[in-house]
Amino acid sequence: MGATFGTREAAQFVNVAEAKKRFSDLLGRVAYGGETVVITRRGRAMAKLVPLAAEASEGLAAVRGWLDEDDPLFASLDAVVAARSRHRPRVYRRRRRKDS
Repeated sequence: MGATFGTREAAQFVNVAEAKKRFSDLLGRVAYGGETVVITRRGRAMAKLVPLAAEASEGLAAVRGWLDEDDPLFASLDAVVAARSRHRPRVYRRRRRKDS
């Protein structure tokens, strides 16, 4: 079992049998220690345990710049938003009964 400790970038490689035995410990190291663990089978990487915060931190900011400012998508979105403000829900469109 090869292990590199002390850096977040380096991953610890663990085979499947060892991961089964030490799963709780490995999960704690990933969640609280910020480590990355690669689970291998016969020397080939099969799965990777990474801290959730590291994966979730990028979010939509990671896709910034993939569309130009003048892309037609933005005009379409603006039209949808403008139409939505004029939209009256069906509940309000129904005729009200006159009380007799």
